[in-house]
Amino acid sequence: MADDKNDKTGAPPQDENQIVAERRAKLARLREKGPAFPNDFRRRDLAAELQERHGAKTREALESERPAACVAGRMMLKRVMGKASFATLQDMSGRIQVYVNNDVTGTEAHEAFKHWDLGDIVGVEGTLFKTNKGELTLQANGVRLLSKSLRPLPEKFHGLTDTEQRYRQRYVDLIVNPEARRTFEIRSRLVQAIREFFIARGYLEVETPMMQPIPGGAVARPFKTHHNALDMDLYLRIAPELYLKRLVVGGLEKVFEINRNFRNEGISTRHNPEFTMLEFYEAYRDYRYLMDLTEELLRECARKVLGATALSYQGATLDLAKPFDRLTMAEAIAKYNPGYPLHALSDPRYLKQALAPFDVEVFPTDGVGILQLKLFEATTEERLADPTFIVAHPVDVSPLARTSDADPAVTDRFELVVAGREIANGFSELNDPEDQAARFAAQAKAKEAGDEEAMYYDADYIRALEYGLPPTAGEGIGIDRLVMLFTDSPSIRDVILFPQLKPEES
Repeated sequence: MADDKNDKTGAPPQDENQIVAERRAKLARLREKGPAFPNDFRRRDLAAELQERHGAKTREALESERPAACVAGRMMLKRVMGKASFATLQDMSGRIQVYVNNDVTGTEAHEAFKHWDLGDIVGVEGTLFKTNKGELTLQANGVRLLSKSLRPLPEKFHGLTDTEQRYRQRYVDLIVNPEARRTFEIRSRLVQAIREFFIARGYLEVETPMMQPIPGGAVARPFKTHHNALDMDLYLRIAPELYLKRLVVGGLEKVFEINRNFRNEGISTRHNPEFTMLEFYEAYRDYRYLMDLTEELLRECARKVLGATALSYQGATLDLAKPFDRLTMAEAIAKYNPGYPLHALSDPRYLKQALAPFDVEVFPTDGVGILQLKLFEATTEERLADPTFIVAHPVDVSPLARTSDADPAVTDRFELVVAGREIANGFSELNDPEDQAARFAAQAKAKEAGDEEAMYYDADYIRALEYGLPPTAGEGIGIDRLVMLFTDSPSIRDVILFPQLKPEES
């Protein structure tokens, strides 16, 4: 950490505890003079708006016009030069330079300003002008210290570079790293674009329970909690799917939800225990329609949020304007691994031999579909850079999807893979209550046998289906992974404001 009393290079570093002690002493002196954290200053202008309105004007025009402005923000830079000082304030929109001097601001106010520190929240009123170098600057008529920063910001030439510290102290990361602020601004705009996309197409936004008596809608291990007043165990939801389809049964035929899911699983660059999902359902549609809609959604969001359909991710260029590939698992394996002939990928003996070199557990009960899935994940998924729909998933791993009329071993389901990771999962919904009951029963048996991720039997959902679910298509899209793509972020923790971390060591 730098000694920000003296922010010129060459100043000797100070111990952070010493800096905090000095700042606490300053705060104590402020308290002696009155309220140390005033709340009567009202900002009228943002830095970016001032730059937009006045940045292109000449020095002469500003001298003639003398536009008034009132700004507030965190002091990020300060340069003291005797009877005059320059500082840079940062607000939610950007930065603007301020000029404090004895003649206009006043000797007493300027002298107080000299003792303020980087990180302090400051309010300034005055008039705009341009320096000799052409920088738009606010000549301070008055300055106020609004909030004293007791801790120093990271050293300005190195910033906050420790990755875990960035995640743990996101508030500091957002102060000093413009790219972090940009990531979360893009995230917000992306969620808004998604919401506008569905509302414009007649979908109703809904909210479903996040604490559920029976977790369902995905194959995952849930978090468990207890409700004291009802004296019952509840589960944090792993997906909203079964509740959203109940709404379709009830006649809300086009619904979507953007909200949190919780899965008690490992943490990686792709996984966080709580994450944001979009799920949407539309009656009288099938999975092919969803693939077309998903392409349209991603293109429209890219144009709105990024201004282009081409984006760069970890050195690769992805063009969302091109039609997305649509391949079965076997077709994808053969396309990206010429050593595996397509005709052999329907032979279970060949598939088991192909899996032998990999650290993959193969069971005697694994059918062709499961074996293809395991070989696909071992050899192909990470190689799918361009957006690709992988279709025709095995029934065994698709307990909520409609069985294909053409092949009873697979379902009318797809996963969208981009840059080697799953972004979306959609299918024609299983609306046969007896078939769904049989699949729930098979999942319940697997759970009894020790599979912690298997689904529970949801009798109320079966009852809902018995009232009649129209032919329906539904899909889930991982918002966090989509933000990773749109912001060129290598880890899911980069796009979640407060990712889950181990407890901080004392």
